[in-house]
Amino acid sequence: MSQTYREGDLSVQIDIYEDDEGGWLLEIVDEDDNSTLWEDAFDTDEEALEEALEALRDEGIEAFVGPVQETDESW
Repeated sequence: MSQTYREGDLSVQIDIYEDDEGGWLLEIVDEDDNSTLWEDAFDTDEEALEEALEALRDEGIEAFVGPVQETDESW
């Protein structure tokens, strides 16, 4: 189920792999090896792929490219 997802000039790798407890983990990795990893495992690899594609459509590929932007909420 792992695959490359492209949108315009940007691409990310959707990685889906089995954990040690029978679940499936989802990670989206950009071309610079910045990674977005879902905390919860999925029951099937198909569910993980559906979640990845939905997140990419809803949030846009730009949300998964580059390092995580930290916000300073301490004011």
